[in-house]
Amino acid sequence: MNTQGKTVAIIGAGAAGLMAADHLSETRPDLAIRIYDAMPSPARKVLMAGKSGLNISHQSGLSHPEDFAAQYGKAAEWIEPMLSAFGTRDIIEWMQALGQESFTGSSGKIFPRTMKASPLLRALMKRLEQRGVQLVTRHRWTGWSEGGALLFMTPDGAVSVETDACLLALGGPSWPRLGTDGAALAPLSERGIESRPYCPANCGFDVDWPEDFVSQWAGAPVKSVRLKFSSQSASGDFVISCHADRSGEDMPGKSCGSIEGGAIYALSAPLRDAIERDGTATLLVDLRPHLTLAQLKTRLDRPKGKQSLSNHLRKSLKLQGLKAALLKIATDKAVMSDMDRLAESIKSLPVTLTRPRPIAEAISTAGGVLLDELDDCLMVKRLPGLFMAGEMLDWEAPTGGYLLTGCLSQGYRAAEGIGRYLMADD
Repeated sequence: MNTQGKTVAIIGAGAAGLMAADHLSETRPDLAIRIYDAMPSPARKVLMAGKSGLNISHQSGLSHPEDFAAQYGKAAEWIEPMLSAFGTRDIIEWMQALGQESFTGSSGKIFPRTMKASPLLRALMKRLEQRGVQLVTRHRWTGWSEGGALLFMTPDGAVSVETDACLLALGGPSWPRLGTDGAALAPLSERGIESRPYCPANCGFDVDWPEDFVSQWAGAPVKSVRLKFSSQSASGDFVISCHADRSGEDMPGKSCGSIEGGAIYALSAPLRDAIERDGTATLLVDLRPHLTLAQLKTRLDRPKGKQSLSNHLRKSLKLQGLKAALLKIATDKAVMSDMDRLAESIKSLPVTLTRPRPIAEAISTAGGVLLDELDDCLMVKRLPGLFMAGEMLDWEAPTGGYLLTGCLSQGYRAAEGIGRYLMADD
């Protein structure tokens, strides 16, 4: 029952927006809450992310919360209070209240027991409907009227909406076909709200490999390697991909190679920033991380007799196929004939990355509205009553449950802030 007639508009039916609606509708049942979204149905990015299993958080949020918060890099100090207020344990309990039990995988990732996003989303939308929260679809936010009303473009034309408080949770422009295009920064800029241009996060990178190598190995995984860049490292797999060249130079029809996958995404932020600063970034690949350099040298020093080098590598190190091909194209002939130097190359194979893949292909984004524009309740300092949360803000996190946890915790904090703001205004 809306006894006070106060209205709240939540723009963006993603993880942050839906969490804000859920918490606010529970703690302030007197408010009239509407969720607006540009797409015909809610949470399309969440559903896409959950296709291979909805990784909603990570075990380290329970066992080592300080390490969990550190995954947010430059935004760690900013987000830590939000994680403390609504973090991994709270998310597990929140899912349980919606009838969705969780489990923890061998790598520490936390999933719903069903693995899918759709049962959790259905339960959440049903609860919101029961509380009187309205979902308004096919409404794309375009800014404000001269009088301060929210403006939306709909299939029936432009409409304006008056509201007492508003949360923008519009996401970043990765996967734009799912509804997020980053266009919100323009009307925000007109209001003096500063932002940083969006850029890809958790993304792949282009590599200037020979075209025949790319064509032969496109789609093939490089398994069980350790990657190093600067002081950071990551273990796992990556995949060779083939794309049309987009450099706009010399050979527009040329194929371009790239690498992507979990181990690459874990290092994507420092790699991306280094490329922006220096033009390229050199990633070091340990093709045999389970062997020390001394062990490699011992095995390579074994007599190879009349064997070819490729057979010697295959028999002594089980190095063959794609890994052997990578070694060949990234190593000088002089090094290939020197077993000590070859061992060092196998442990630190240089792969030069030339640019990140386009933002539309990225799992997530960095950039967006500067965090300094917001107060501790995620309200815009210069526009009281306007709140922001989620990926449209200038923070980033690796995959592994950190992205969703970050969005959910921010949605929870924004709901708390909206409640306090409207309470003070009563």
